[in-house]
Amino acid sequence: MTPADLSMTVLRAVRRAVDENALRAPVPARVRVERTRPGGRGDYASAVALQLAGPAALSARDVAEILRERVAGTPGIGRVEITGPGFLNFTLDASADAFATLMARVREQGPRYGHGDALAGDLLRCSHASEVRAAVTADVVGGLVRSQGARAHIGCDGVPDPDWARLGITVEAEEPFPAKIRPVPAGATAGELLRRLGPDATRWGLLRPAGHDRAPLGDDLLVQGEGNALFLVRYAHARVHALTRGAALLGVTSEPGEEPGGDEAGALLTLLADHPAALLAAARHRAPDRLARHLEAVARAFLDFHDAASPLPVGDEKPSAAHRSRLALAEAAGTVLAGGLSLLGISAPEHL
Repeated sequence: MTPADLSMTVLRAVRRAVDENALRAPVPARVRVERTRPGGRGDYASAVALQLAGPAALSARDVAEILRERVAGTPGIGRVEITGPGFLNFTLDASADAFATLMARVREQGPRYGHGDALAGDLLRCSHASEVRAAVTADVVGGLVRSQGARAHIGCDGVPDPDWARLGITVEAEEPFPAKIRPVPAGATAGELLRRLGPDATRWGLLRPAGHDRAPLGDDLLVQGEGNALFLVRYAHARVHALTRGAALLGVTSEPGEEPGGDEAGALLTLLADHPAALLAAARHRAPDRLARHLEAVARAFLDFHDAASPLPVGDEKPSAAHRSRLALAEAAGTVLAGGLSLLGISAPEHL
């Protein structure tokens, strides 16, 4: 179960409680769930009961109990607890069924895994300065909000730079809009950056830092080593494809049976389940850096998982159900990396 699935599950519980007259309160447009903070219980928590307590004329704990009864037992949710004044805490089911469901969703949706309709009906009308970092940021922000069902109309406050086309940017309108995208300027033109770094490293260098921070655009963006986050992300993606090629030669097919054990597999699974929420947060906050950091975390988690337990037989090992499950998890990581890089406008090569 993904965070988006969990949010919808709790929202359905609210609607059911209202329909059954167990809760007299307006149904919110959406329910927010967040990762449990250090020291908290479960995997996710929601303060929706505190939000509804006033309108319902009940204590938050009473509201939480009404919702808990209607959420408990939902496939994918292992345990629901009430803590503090009325927080709902959810522990997700780590069973083989939950693992298979997540793998099936990633496989079915492919690189569009995490796209949704949470922002359906919204219209983003914003413009950016005639400057390369603003132009690249606006381009990606437009793609992010569209991935969540919104419409976007992006304008430019000045004269577009012809070199932006080499970065895959098409200026939709040469007109200002009230909403502005104004990251710290790059301090160099698109042409200068392209000559030195090429399009992929240029886009990553401009997008990876938060908009209020200066973008480091040194030659280290071209280094093929673990210290270069762009290389790490693309290397992890290429490594997944190498595994797929190796599996084909060995006759091993991916099959999400039992969940791969180990802390490394668990960490990777958590990040893959969080991917839809990461995309939605990046879209809502107009912050491509959130997506870039998420992809970096997925890449590191995948490489840790790969090193801890190979998805392919080693030496005299025979292919087993464990190998097939690990391969399914690896392929899901590659799908997430490919989809995220595509939204950032960066290529995801199968060979490095």
